[in-house]
Formats: sequence, structure tokens, C-alpha cells
Amino acid sequence: MWNLEGVPDEDVASAMSFKQLQKTGSDFLPLHQHRIVAISVALRTGDSFRVWSLGDKDAGEAELVRRFYDGIDRYTPDLVSWNGSGFDLPVLHYRALRHGVQAARYWEIGEHDRDFKWNNYQSRFHWRHIDLMDVLAGFQMRGRASLDQTAVLLGFPGKLGMSGAKVWDKYIEGGISEIRDYCETDVLNTWLVYLRFEFMRGNLDAADLKREYSIVRDTLGEMNQPHLNEFLAAWPD
Repeated sequence: MWNLEGVPDEDVASAMSFKQLQKTGSDFLPLHQHRIVAISVALRTGDSFRVWSLGDKDAGEAELVRRFYDGIDRYTPDLVSWNGSGFDLPVLHYRALRHGVQAARYWEIGEHDRDFKWNNYQSRFHWRHIDLMDVLAGFQMRGRASLDQTAVLLGFPGKLGMSGAKVWDKYIEGGISEIRDYCETDVLNTWLVYLRFEFMRGNLDAADLKREYSIVRDTLGEMNQPHLNEFLAAWPD
């Protein structure tokens, strides 16, 4: 966009951040200028629970975005996010456009599948995508809370020392593995908050909630990875 080909990533970021700071007073770039380096997901289906990061740590952005939308085409899952409507999904939209990734199921609103007319991924007030931050705030800016504080409020681990603000520095250091680990723990916090939300809605009873927590604990214990063990240790029984 700005004829910066051949300029190192770090210098491009410094230039664009300074340009944005001058323009708006914040160095947070517009969503269409972000680039995806990791996508982590949790999948609850049947009697199983999984959490992982798409692709391997060397996968390019196009592959990550394609894998995300391929998962929607394959499973048609209910999506659960925290600020997904305000950040994650718009970024994915722009990057999918950039890389020519198709996402027919995601954009379905009833033209080819009538079930999507009244429940699709695009409507703010449908349930096929639940942006927990938006829903819990009553769709009001002044009611919004951070995932970290909400998770800690409910007795879950929260951020554990890493945050989105540190991702760029970690990326410059070559720490893709650490970024993927961080994203996986964010996914876990989001899932646990969602389970409590489902209990509040009456879709889970106390026994159901306890069982769901146990499934997560057992899965993380079996995976036996340092960042997941740290998450478990910070999550009291």
C-alpha cells in the first residue's frame, strides 16, 4: 500500500505505527493493516474436547486463514469469541480477501441454506457466532470488559503474563511458538467463560458444568504441555 517492499518488517511497523499515532493519537493500526501469524481454536464435539493452533509454526498467513475457513465449511460450528466481531473476524475478512481464500459457508445468510436465514455468522444478534464480550455487555460499549479480567473474576487463570500488546515484540524475536501458546490459553479462557455463560442461560445444569470442566482438565492433563500445565496449575479445583 505504501511502496515499502524490501523494507524489514520491524521498520515497516515502526513507520506505520508512527503514521497512525500522528493521525489518531494511537499507534494501533487499522484492522485491514494487520497480519495474522497464529490462529488457535478449541473444538468441542461429541464427547471430545481439543485445543490446538492451526498449521505448524512455520505456516504462512494464507494457510492459516484457509484452514480456519475450511474448518467452518467442514463442521459448521457455533463460533465463540471475545471481541471477535470487533477485531478477529474483520481481520480475517481482509486477509482472506488478500489471499483469495473462499469461505462460502461462513458468508451464507440463507440464499442456499434456509437454516442460515435466521441464524448465521453475520448477524450480531444471532447465535451461530457468539461474541461473548459484546453479548455480556448488552451490546453497549460502556458495558464491555476484558477477557483477562472476566476470566479472573470467574476464577479462571486469565492471561498468565502474556497479552496481545506483547505479541509484536515476541514476533520480532522469532517467538511464534510462544505466541501460539498464548493464543491457546486465550482460547481456553474464552471457552471456560462460555461454559459459565451457558450455565447462566440454563443450557447447562450444575452437573453438566462440572462435567465440562472435567473434560477440559482431563484433556489438558493428557496433552501435558508446559503452557497448558501452567494454565491448569493456575486454575484451582
